[in-house]
Amino acid sequence: MDTFGKRMVTLLKKRKMTQEELAKLLSTYISVIVRYEKDKMTPIIDVAKNISNHLNTTVGYLLGEVNQTDTFKDPVMLKRLQQINGLPEEDKHCIL
Repeated sequence: MDTFGKRMVTLLKKRKMTQEELAKLLSTYISVIVRYEKDKMTPIIDVAKNISNHLNTTVGYLLGEVNQTDTFKDPVMLKRLQQINGLPEEDKHCIL
């Protein structure tokens, strides 16, 4: 089963992007990227959306909910993101 981290690693390689480059784009440390890749830490929804934007994919793909990297226009996924965004900030990290 593909995990968030495995899918992120695959997309980084596909996009020929380094951990350092992604960390810089996210204004974070390489060690955080490594922890995401190894599934030792899961990003909050805002960070997951930012990662998906930089990797030209969707949060749904990174979470393993869809197998296509370009389904951002999927109305079900958009509705889910809107629902998550409506949650209080402290509850968002529990979803991921």
